[in-house]
Amino acid sequence: MRGRIPLALGALLAALLLAGLGVWQVERRAWKLALIARVDARLAAAPVAAPGPGRWRAIGADDAYTRVAVRGHWVPVPPAYAQAVTDLGPGFWVIAPVETGAGIVMVNRGFVPADRRGQERVATGAAWVTGLLRVSEPGGGFLRRNDPAADRWYSRDVTAIAHARGLTRPVAPYFVDADAGSQGAGQGGWPRGGLTVVTFRNSHLTYAITWFTLAAMMLYFAWRIARAGPARDD
Repeated sequence: MRGRIPLALGALLAALLLAGLGVWQVERRAWKLALIARVDARLAAAPVAAPGPGRWRAIGADDAYTRVAVRGHWVPVPPAYAQAVTDLGPGFWVIAPVETGAGIVMVNRGFVPADRRGQERVATGAAWVTGLLRVSEPGGGFLRRNDPAADRWYSRDVTAIAHARGLTRPVAPYFVDADAGSQGAGQGGWPRGGLTVVTFRNSHLTYAITWFTLAAMMLYFAWRIARAGPARDD
C-alpha cells in the first residue's frame, strides 16, 4: 500500500498540471477571439490618416491591420523587392517610399510574379494610397537574413530599405499594404495590391479539450490506485 501512495499522488499532481494547461488554453482562446474581433472591426472601418511622427514611437502590434490612407508623392528611387508567396504564386512584394511632408512611409504597392520583376508599372508623381498598416519586419525571413548590400530582401524591413535607398528623411516604423487598385495599375496590371491574407490560427479549444481529457484520465488513474487493495503474496 505504501508504494501506491506516491504513485497516486504523482498521478494527482499530473492531473492538476494538465488541468492548469487546459485553463491556460481557455484563456488564450478568449484572448484570440477578442483579437480577431478587434482586427475584423479595423478591416471593416473606413480608412483613417496614416499615423504621423507624433505617434510613431507608440506604433505596435495593436495597430496592425488598421485601414489607413497615405497622401504625398512617390520618391524617385528604385523599389525594393521582398520575396513573397501569394495565391498567385511565388514572386515579390514591390516596396516604394512615399514622401508625406512629415516623413517617409513605405508602401507595399503589391505583388509581382518573379518573371515580371522590374516590368511593373512605375509609381511617379502624386501618391494617394489606401491599405492596411503593417508593422515593420526587421531582420529577414525564417533562416534567411536580409542582405541590403546585395539588395536581397526576405522581409519588409522599412528602416533597412530606406537606408539602402539613401533616404535621409524620417521613416515611419510601419508600411502600408496597398489595396487593390491603389497603384492605378488597371485590371490585370502589376503590381497587384489587395493580396494581404488576414488569418489567425485558433486551435486553443482543441488544445484545451486535449489537456482536460488527459487530466481526467490521470484523476481516474489516481482514484484507481488509491482504491486498489493491498497486494497479495501468492
